[in-house]
Amino acid sequence: MNRTLDIAPLRSFVAVADAGGFQRAADALHLSQGAVSQHVRRLESAIGRPLVERRGRGSRFTADGEKLLGLARNLLALHDEGLRSFDHEARGTIVIGSTEHAAAQLLPHLATALDAPAPRYGVKFRIDRGTKLRESFATGRIDLALLIGPADDPRATAVGDLMLTWYSAPGWTAPRRGEPLPVVAFDDPCALRDRALVTLAHHSIPAAIAAEANQLAGVQAAVSAGAGVALLATLGQTPVGLVPRDDLPRPSPLPLALWTRQGVAPTVAGRVSDTLRALLSAPVLTKVPAHDFALAKGA
Repeated sequence: MNRTLDIAPLRSFVAVADAGGFQRAADALHLSQGAVSQHVRRLESAIGRPLVERRGRGSRFTADGEKLLGLARNLLALHDEGLRSFDHEARGTIVIGSTEHAAAQLLPHLATALDAPAPRYGVKFRIDRGTKLRESFATGRIDLALLIGPADDPRATAVGDLMLTWYSAPGWTAPRRGEPLPVVAFDDPCALRDRALVTLAHHSIPAAIAAEANQLAGVQAAVSAGAGVALLATLGQTPVGLVPRDDLPRPSPLPLALWTRQGVAPTVAGRVSDTLRALLSAPVLTKVPAHDFALAKGA
């Protein structure tokens, strides 16, 4: 019996847990689902016990699977940190992932917070859709991920709430009473899209998706062209060509959490989370300075 716990199967095993299934893990790792399943079987062969059991159409970890998951996270963290110790560029670069929502206001301050006290750290930003960021985080390509949603995971820390504002083009007029309100939204799934529709439904305001886009620029362009209204997180900075709408119901804010990859220095994660809390409690309007951005297509 092969009693070796190889790194590749362990990484697939953790990806199954973080991505929420075998197919999503395969997509995140750029592998076939069969390859991920084979990796799990190799681990089961090494452990000598089943790690995953079928439950209806899905599956879940056994007690031994949960035990191995914690061990696998620790082993991968040690493995990746060991490799980074031989790579000066990787060791000195912190990759911060964020959705586009309020990124222009938040990310520059995170770079400053890391640059000043710890100049040995370079900062690289990855701007993408939330689902893609979670996949990149699960596979270790992102060190810190700023994500919308509750901090219901040991790796997540609540940092504050994103205040949301309705925007339209100047001079845009709402439809007559009883007619659906045209809404410009991000492609589904999207937390802002959901919050916009839920808020309107709660106040018995009929709504219809008039335009969709997969990037913030597309949403703003459609609103500016008069296609409808959009719910955005801008930290009080009105986008060029748009005006806030005070005649629509005020939505509840969205919780924001900082996800930290194992192996990231606690001082770095703490400095970033402290900076975010300060910014979200007292937003500062700013433009983005020159930093290393990786803007994903379909963000």
